[in-house]
Amino acid sequence: MRFFGAVAAVALLVLSACSGTDTGTTTAGAAGAPVSGGTLTFAVNTDGSCLDPHQSPADVDGLFSRPILDSLVSLSADGTIHPWLATEWSVSPDQLTYSFTLRGDVPFSNGEKFDGTAVKANLDHIVAPATKSQLAAGTIATYSGTTVVDATHVQVHFTSPNSAFLPSLASAYLGIEAPSTLTKAPADLCTHVVGTGPFTSADGYTKGKGIDYVRNDAYTWGPGKAKHTGAAYLSSLSIKVVPEDASRFGALTSGQIDSIASVPPVDVAQLKNNPSFQVQAAAAPGGNYNYYPNTARGVFTDVTVRKAFREGIDWQTIVEKLYFGQFQPAKGPLSPATVGYDKSVESSYTYDVDDANKLLDAAGWTSRDGDGYRTKNGARLTVTHPFLKAYAREQRDTLADQIQAAAKQIGIFVDNTNPDLSTYLADIGNGKYDLADFSWQRSSPDALRTLFGSANAPKGGFGTNLSNTSDPAIDKALTDALATTDLTKQATLYGDAQQRITDAAAVFPVYVFNYLLGSSTKVQDVQFEPQAFPTFYDAWKRQ
Repeated sequence: MRFFGAVAAVALLVLSACSGTDTGTTTAGAAGAPVSGGTLTFAVNTDGSCLDPHQSPADVDGLFSRPILDSLVSLSADGTIHPWLATEWSVSPDQLTYSFTLRGDVPFSNGEKFDGTAVKANLDHIVAPATKSQLAAGTIATYSGTTVVDATHVQVHFTSPNSAFLPSLASAYLGIEAPSTLTKAPADLCTHVVGTGPFTSADGYTKGKGIDYVRNDAYTWGPGKAKHTGAAYLSSLSIKVVPEDASRFGALTSGQIDSIASVPPVDVAQLKNNPSFQVQAAAAPGGNYNYYPNTARGVFTDVTVRKAFREGIDWQTIVEKLYFGQFQPAKGPLSPATVGYDKSVESSYTYDVDDANKLLDAAGWTSRDGDGYRTKNGARLTVTHPFLKAYAREQRDTLADQIQAAAKQIGIFVDNTNPDLSTYLADIGNGKYDLADFSWQRSSPDALRTLFGSANAPKGGFGTNLSNTSDPAIDKALTDALATTDLTKQATLYGDAQQRITDAAAVFPVYVFNYLLGSSTKVQDVQFEPQAFPTFYDAWKRQ
């Protein structure tokens, strides 16, 4: 999920969920009418890094900041844009200017007035070099400035078309913060932000512990897709950090916690069969949890070896058995929950061990050493995979071991190293790896540009294109997709990019992330952002 810079690797491996989500809920009995009051205590499995989403790309940080921060617009799972702090908007014929009409009755929780100058201050803050934005700035990379026409009208300008702007604007990462706070040091914003949202937090975020909120009683301007208007139902909300699966699950089932993130897949059936609990599942769009081969260095510069690695491992069976069917095996560069997903590429992601062995033979890896690994000119076929075990979630360490064992069957040694963070960052930034893994859930198929656009490859620092894909045809398709608002044309262009990425074997899809939220049946109407993390404006508790 979840960005790049000094804390990039941490965020990368703790990312959790992005747009078009399918939600399924198992509940017990009729909920009744919503009631006001009460505290909802929610436990997450990963710690944050920075509460300010202008800086941080981590999904957990978007989760932490969303109760405090509103956006100009809101987004439905089907890609429909709805009003929020902006009531109307239009796009110029050349698609370089977005004009917004803003609400004139909204205050920030510190008393400042939300207006056009606040919008300008926030967008300028996002792209300012001092912010060191690891995600938000990339979504508006060609932003050239904002014209404040008057208090309730602004024009946002770009140097080139950006059809993904409105969906990006709906995310927490472009959330609106009180202008006076944006002059604070970035480190200060990492612990405390001020917005116009349905909740406030006086103490802010504490690393390793979480964040507590209280209701903003003056709130009357919820997102257009919300189920109610007015103040939130909950009097307060508390989000705790409980990384250990068994502890988090035990806290839920013992009644210490009302709701938890990331129900262990092995325990989903137990919760569903207990009438006192419920499970909500939200499939995340974007980049799945994928493995990315470094196509610019080492053994994976050979597309034949990449295809052999893709075909020679039974990814589907590994995922299905490890996650008890709760995570869908991925079969493309994007999650099928993403608008613009091209189902036709799925046939290329099949298990064929015989063909994998033929491909490796054809690539010249015909000899075997005493351990059964393939060799060529005396060198073992080795894939170096720096893997930070300390940041592994969803049993990704076990998954890595199983993939390593499967690769051995076709004669490939996957060396799952466990470097310290500084070494990891240096090696990834300088291309000293053969295989990288991360999830990148985002609300638009423009995630493809982030993950495979040549401009985003590591160049001495961190980058999101860890496959080092460099294909002018892919770059053109993704740039052209940004330049059109015609959904049919976008689908064709994004489909072309997915096919080219697949043909190049530039990604090894692993699983589609499912946000598995477990709750007491007292908890009702927790909703999901399109990025598949929960929101609590509509939530309430039965007394």
